Amino acid sequence: MMLIYGTEETWQRVYDGDKVGDDHLRRHRELTERLVASGEYVSSSGLTVEAARTVRVRDGVPAVTDGPFGEAKEVLAGYYLVDCASMERATEIAAQIPEAAYDLVEVRQVLDPADM
Repeated sequence: MMLIYGTEETWQRVYDGDKVGDDHLRRHRELTERLVASGEYVSSSGLTVEAARTVRVRDGVPAVTDGPFGEAKEVLAGYYLVDCASMERATEIAAQIPEAAYDLVEVRQVLDPADM
């Protein structure tokens, strides 16, 4: 799984509908097409920031805060879920995600519930 993080500055630069935004979305589409063609694609999606909520339960009482974690500069912006042969291959794929050029892409292995 590739977790894509971004900042508000990134959203303003990339997602404002200008040529950079169009190029950014095109690169995501092309990556998805390559992953589908290779049989490695499982799913991917962008995540909204506006509808995010943070939930913490302390002493049995849930505390809900609107928005992602307020102190974090980078927020989870999206993900790719792939089925590939190795962590090295997953890292190669992560390097192709457009956000890797200016923000952060974290690569994690997803645990099989049978192994937990």
